[in-house]
Amino acid sequence: MADTTPLLYQPNSVKSESTPPPLEKHHPSLDSTIERCIGDFGWAQFLQALLVSSAWMFDAQQTFITVFTDAHPAWHCTSNQLDCNSASNICNLPKNSWAWNFPAYTSIISEWNLECATSTITGLPASSFFLGCLVGGLVLATLADSSLGRKNMLFLSCLTMSLSSFLTVFSTNIWVYSALKLVCGFCRATIGTSALVLTIELVGKRWRGQVGVIGFFCFTIGFLSLPAIAYLNRLSSWRSLYLWTSIPGILYSLLVHFFVRESPRWLFVRGRKEEAVATLKSIAPPNHSWSFSEVSFEQEMSNNGNVYSTIKMLVQKRWAFRRLLLVMVIGFGIGMVYYGMPLGLGNLSFNLYLSVTLNALSEIPSSMFTILLIGKLNRKLSVLAFTTLSGIFSIMCALKGEVWTRLQIGLELVSFFSTCTAFSILLIFTIELFPTCVRNSATSLVRQAIVFGGVFSPMLVAAERRDGISSYVVFGLVIGYCGLFAVCLPETRGRTLFDTMDEEEHKEKAACNGVGDVLA
Repeated sequence: MADTTPLLYQPNSVKSESTPPPLEKHHPSLDSTIERCIGDFGWAQFLQALLVSSAWMFDAQQTFITVFTDAHPAWHCTSNQLDCNSASNICNLPKNSWAWNFPAYTSIISEWNLECATSTITGLPASSFFLGCLVGGLVLATLADSSLGRKNMLFLSCLTMSLSSFLTVFSTNIWVYSALKLVCGFCRATIGTSALVLTIELVGKRWRGQVGVIGFFCFTIGFLSLPAIAYLNRLSSWRSLYLWTSIPGILYSLLVHFFVRESPRWLFVRGRKEEAVATLKSIAPPNHSWSFSEVSFEQEMSNNGNVYSTIKMLVQKRWAFRRLLLVMVIGFGIGMVYYGMPLGLGNLSFNLYLSVTLNALSEIPSSMFTILLIGKLNRKLSVLAFTTLSGIFSIMCALKGEVWTRLQIGLELVSFFSTCTAFSILLIFTIELFPTCVRNSATSLVRQAIVFGGVFSPMLVAAERRDGISSYVVFGLVIGYCGLFAVCLPETRGRTLFDTMDEEEHKEKAACNGVGDVLA
């Protein structure tokens, strides 16, 4: 990192803190310049935000597609034997005494004769996907901040995810299928982070909360499209579901490559001023007449040598490392519930297509709630409130009795709605907590913490089927406890987005000094 920051006055200077900087250094800051250029939300910015956010649709489809492709098919008895009924274990029945309700190729379970395989084997594809997400997030986390940038990272992630999903069609057994799911998860790891950060950095601070939620709304559309596609193809091969979701993803990747603009903030920080100015001019209002030649900016020189230098920066700064740990713990709890509840819908006494549809629909009011109120919501109190609410209703799902069974799907939907809202607010909160030079890396690491929570979800769901251990109780306790860490984070609502670690650290010290003065 550069030793001095032209955007800030350095407290450690030889001069006293009350001495103003020299007049010749009074140039417009990067943040103020970008705000003057793109502070007003125009059509160019809206179209860019919408195109970038559409990546979330394909992300959602690949995340939850195994709910249908790997589902345990329904079966029926083909003989009148007394020991054959709907409650029987088909592994203990003669093969000629039962049959699948639908053709065997509608699920990997029936096509590859996995009905009697262990839960470890049947859950391997979903676990491999989340494991790939985790590894991919750790390996690729800093590329969008260092060498590739937001746009190229988004393009490559979408393209490789869609290609690996397309290749899944040619799987011949559970092992090849799981390996391709691992690759798919690895490739999609940074899609959400790159799309979210790029969208928010293309608009002014007044609109960043609203456009940030567009991505979550697109994720909901992608999630909601799955049960519709699956129902229309319920008599077709499970491979057709991968075809219907991968080919549009490949075409979308080409749109990103040719029509999406790179983040002007990232270009400035990387020292590519001419490209940043061109981007600002392309998305600024037509009648804007700001002189770009006066812009003062700082390039984060430490990023040029090692792509993992951004993580090093996050670890070295005590305030940054503390913030990162806290949001990652919260993300772990949210991820366990967010990914676990849709996977566990098969354990409820409810139609699978309808229950998945209702869960997807519950994300719409969650997104609308966040879009409309994000400008007024206190970040840390909102995260605390919604994680607590989700925990309470998740535990209530495990209550026994005829009345509670009837209310189970309603309680599950309230819990899932609260989790989705906490998820949305946490990601926006994370973006506001870190400066441009490490923002994508920090957000990506938080998303990996969310995915890490999802890695345990298939195990918990399988344990409930096998041993009767309620996954909903575990979900509720984990998200409730992890959400408590939100009270230790600083509030960021309405705050300026900084671009360098020095700027953010200066703000942190100023806040601490302000608190100290009040207490004194």
